[in-house]
Amino acid sequence: MSFEMVGKLHKVFDVEAKSDRFQAREFVVETDGQYPQFVKFQLTQDRCELIQNFEEGKDIKVFFDLRGREWQGKYFTNLNAWKLEQVAAEAAAEPASIPPAMGEPPDFGGDFPKATDAVPTANPELDDLPF
Repeated sequence: MSFEMVGKLHKVFDVEAKSDRFQAREFVVETDGQYPQFVKFQLTQDRCELIQNFEEGKDIKVFFDLRGREWQGKYFTNLNAWKLEQVAAEAAAEPASIPPAMGEPPDFGGDFPKATDAVPTANPELDDLPF
């Protein structure tokens, strides 16, 4: 299963040789919002160099997989990044379109009755419904 996330590149760590045949590199992305989160990702093997051309403090889009494993009765979760993209500054700063708030009807133009207008009373002689 693949996921993606956009945020500001906060920190890039050095490549670590975990064994003679396995290497990994971690980096942290800061989310935007009232309560920013610092999310750590991992690049492995030949993908460790993908982060080379990205600057800390710049916006980045991360494509990643969620990985989990068990080792000696302990469980570990990794966010395994496999693709990185630069995010254009104007695209990152552009707010998303926000729909009108609940209770505010959209303006379609024309002369339509509003919900607050008086509702005409029904004529009992014309009402053929049994209830």
